[in-house]
Amino acid sequence: MAERSTAAVDVADNSGDEPLTAKADQSTADGVAHNPERDPDSDEAQGSGGTEGPGKKASPPELHSGHKLARRYRLEECVTRLDGFSSWRAVDEKLRRAVGVHILPADHVRARSVLAAARSSALLGDPRFVQVLDAVEENDLVYVVHEWLPDATELTALLAAGPLEPHDAYQMVSQVASAMAAAHREGLAHLRLNPNAVLRTSTGQWRIRGLAVNAALRGISSDTPQRTDTEAIGALLYAALTQRWPYENDAYGLSGLPKDIGLIAPDQVRAGVHRGLSELAMRALVNDGATASRHEAACTTPEELVKAIGEMPRIRPPEPAFTAPPEYQRTTYQQGSYGRPAPHPGVTQPLASPPPPLQSRTGKVLKWAVSALLIAALGLGSWQLADALMDRGDNSNDTNNTQTQDGGDKSPKKPTAGRPIAIKSARDFDPFGTDQSEKPADIDKVYDGSTASYWQTDYYLSPEFGNLKSGVGVRLDLGKVQQVGKVTVTFVGETSVELRAADANAESEPSAFNAYSKVADGSGTTVTLKPGKSLKTQYLLVWLTKLPADNQGHWRGRVADIKVTS
Repeated sequence: MAERSTAAVDVADNSGDEPLTAKADQSTADGVAHNPERDPDSDEAQGSGGTEGPGKKASPPELHSGHKLARRYRLEECVTRLDGFSSWRAVDEKLRRAVGVHILPADHVRARSVLAAARSSALLGDPRFVQVLDAVEENDLVYVVHEWLPDATELTALLAAGPLEPHDAYQMVSQVASAMAAAHREGLAHLRLNPNAVLRTSTGQWRIRGLAVNAALRGISSDTPQRTDTEAIGALLYAALTQRWPYENDAYGLSGLPKDIGLIAPDQVRAGVHRGLSELAMRALVNDGATASRHEAACTTPEELVKAIGEMPRIRPPEPAFTAPPEYQRTTYQQGSYGRPAPHPGVTQPLASPPPPLQSRTGKVLKWAVSALLIAALGLGSWQLADALMDRGDNSNDTNNTQTQDGGDKSPKKPTAGRPIAIKSARDFDPFGTDQSEKPADIDKVYDGSTASYWQTDYYLSPEFGNLKSGVGVRLDLGKVQQVGKVTVTFVGETSVELRAADANAESEPSAFNAYSKVADGSGTTVTLKPGKSLKTQYLLVWLTKLPADNQGHWRGRVADIKVTS
């Protein structure tokens, strides 16, 4: 919560270009609005918006870390200061959660339009957009509060590692296009849809931030808002497929196309690009009134783009890598070849026919001889066994014998050590939080075998989670129902913890807190949790109930390692 996440706050373009305050889009000869993001370095992209006059610009308010808005939103870190407004990472002290805040003076020329855009966006309530939580004018300030998504990653950061896989690019364009189609049906446009505004959460969902608000902050407007947003979606898809920006100028950390060659299809920029997605990107992008796909009409609205996506064959995710198990090797005895040389590989061996039964007179004699020998052997063995038992009985009556008649071994057996149980997977568990999520990105560190790394909770204002909840925890999946003898948890700082277990008959991992029964508890830096009775389960819950101080005036839990043994 205290860490900075650029994926959760709307900031200025950080691709190395000049900050865009943008002027209103100018209509071109074909009736399509000019998008300033084509040329992010040009001076033409800066200046006044459609309703902004050449008068004085309001100076940004004098704010600092620790400043509170409405006695509720505590500013933590300024991430953008641009053209009279600033953007902050903040903490909502009432709900104990991180938020993002845009702030500008109430007399700013765009203050009224920002308030109107924020309130319109908040009314949409579509979960595919980063939600506006508050829009207020107070004490000569206008501020807009929005969600903070610590587990989300900007498309800019994803593309820095390389192009997206076809299935990921397909999911991105499908979700973004359908979300923008829904927004335009309600009369809302984005006009600043770029790789910084598109986020992928840890669950794989794509979300859009800054609907209407980003453009209002920079004074951007358009006579053809649907075409502007559709072209922006095409540019996002083009970048996702090629790791290149589809215009000549570099932007958002991506290289532009070579000069003087025009807009070429993605599958001509990089080998292996999905043909259908390449054509879809060209249908969405403006190319002087034409598209690279001559046989298909251009998409001019998000609704048309959604329809075109629906007509494509669905792109399925890649099959998981599967390693075939080694072929079962029978032993030499099972193969019936004991004592014989192994056959050469690839040579078919004829099946040996069983020997014929002994049917002659000689065979009958041999049968009787073998039977007699067996009877004699059994008799001799019985006599030797009886003699041994009698000798043992005599020895037990000896007066010098100190053993009792039962004579059993009375030495205590050494207890066998429990075997380690592998943890198949782990998930954060915050059923009483507002977002029901608690730092999911680092959860694998609880069973990576190293105490140098750890998963940590959000920070709270008291050891009892600021009286907001009874605890948070980690759910463990053991892969199958197993006998659990003990669970050893290593913490950073003295922590109180409970071990809870789901019923052995649970068919899937329970998501409700009441589905886990308490079986043990303890406190310390290394806590061994032993159930009071025999425990068989597949799903365990390590539930933190009291947190240590973090030496920064807060309290947070840190789990360094969890080991489960039978």
